[in-house]
Amino acid sequence: MSSLLEVTDLTKGYGSGETRVDVLKGVSLAVAEGETIALVGASGTGKSTLLHIMGTLDRPTSGSVRFGGEDVFRLGDAALASFRNRSIGFVFQFHHLLPEFTALENVMMPLLIAGVKRSDAAAPARELLGEVGLAHRLTHKPGELSGGEQQRVAIARALVLSPKLLLADEPTGNLDMKTSDEVHETLERVHRKRGVTLVIVTHNEKLASCMGRTVRLVDGRVIAD
Repeated sequence: MSSLLEVTDLTKGYGSGETRVDVLKGVSLAVAEGETIALVGASGTGKSTLLHIMGTLDRPTSGSVRFGGEDVFRLGDAALASFRNRSIGFVFQFHHLLPEFTALENVMMPLLIAGVKRSDAAAPARELLGEVGLAHRLTHKPGELSGGEQQRVAIARALVLSPKLLLADEPTGNLDMKTSDEVHETLERVHRKRGVTLVIVTHNEKLASCMGRTVRLVDGRVIAD
């Protein structure tokens, strides 16, 4: 498999002088196309920071992130935002759904923002909601859905623009064990069907064991891969 994403000697620090805090300390990692990876480690080891930089939501202090061979942080802000919207999907611990819109409308939203006509956006959104087991919940608003259903809507929304990379930051961290298992199964199912590359930050060892590869961080460094 060819590398989709290559992180090289990545550092991230906050502050300066005596107050400086180094969160990432020379992290290097290659992610192959179609791979599934769990990023694990204790709280404060830099997992979420690494994920956010991989997803271009944050810039590193030094080092590079190459996506398909391109050093993405050499892009200007507008070009970087366009690349992110086109190539990367995100799922967070909290679903961030828009409460006034239905499940279908929430999944359609990235397409509408990208300029797709409403009539053309409905079909792929409906298909994805079917894939995550929510074909019967299209017209329900987030407040009418369970926590697990809301997270599955968020997964569908993250995939609606057909990104090459799906990044998930503690996607089951706010869910009970049974609901967590349902979300695990959903992520595995969309990976198998769509072949999307998947990187997940998790404390859940069961979820990590389902991934093809586990990368462990300690004190801002990769210590096991």
